[in-house]
Amino acid sequence: MAFRESWFHTVFWKRFRHNRFAMAGGCVVLLLFVVSLLAPYITPWDPHAIDAYHVLLPPSANHWFGTDELGRDVFTRVVYGARISLKVGFVSVGIAVAIGVVLGLVSGFYGGIIDTVIMRFVDIMLCFPTFFLILAVIAFLEPSIWYIMAIIGLTGWMGVARLVRAEVLSLRERDFILAARALGASDARIIFRHILPNALSPVLVSATLGVAGAILTESALSFLGIGVQPPTPSWGNILTSGKDYIEFGWWLSLFPGLAILVTVLAYNLLGEGIRDALDPRLNR
Repeated sequence: MAFRESWFHTVFWKRFRHNRFAMAGGCVVLLLFVVSLLAPYITPWDPHAIDAYHVLLPPSANHWFGTDELGRDVFTRVVYGARISLKVGFVSVGIAVAIGVVLGLVSGFYGGIIDTVIMRFVDIMLCFPTFFLILAVIAFLEPSIWYIMAIIGLTGWMGVARLVRAEVLSLRERDFILAARALGASDARIIFRHILPNALSPVLVSATLGVAGAILTESALSFLGIGVQPPTPSWGNILTSGKDYIEFGWWLSLFPGLAILVTVLAYNLLGEGIRDALDPRLNR
């Protein structure tokens, strides 16, 4: 453990901080966290308050991102929409990682018929277009943020399972695993004490990139009207209302679109930076 901590503070951090794009992505992600947590202190406006006297106002000193068709402050709704996007991203990826890690560990460690059954199930799941599968499931359920998070998580674990399985197949024949077996360690102890900590590096990268994918999926579903429902602010449903006023209310589409672009780009840059920093083949 001491070796891992020393490696993290020296090699990993040295590689990561020299990657300017990764540092920029990390700073944006951190800023998003701060903004979403301090939203009530950042903007004085109520994201749900309707003001018929200030409808479709362009950006100004009072309304930085303008107002929408109901007079609501767009900047406030974009800020509060960050909460929804981050919540969907982390909860859905948490579900996907939990399922993928467990199945990948079991498949790689035990092999044989168990490995065959799990991997064929993964292949079957990968045959379905994920987005259309989500649409089909939501069609039978009422639109809800909880359903969205669960469905995205339940349809996004296959890549994690494959990554973990590949790592386990590489690790289970190592000398320290054989030594643990010789000392009489149980399968559970070997898996969770010795294999899992050494197989988490690709999972961390996959989870970081997965958050970006989950945010995009939620925004697309909300844009189609089957995701987060109004009046709850979401970047996707703000874009939906903006498309009807694109000719004279350009700010309704521009600012939430930029929020999605910057957020997804930041997570992708952060994930790529973590992957490069964890790659032992890179000597920097």
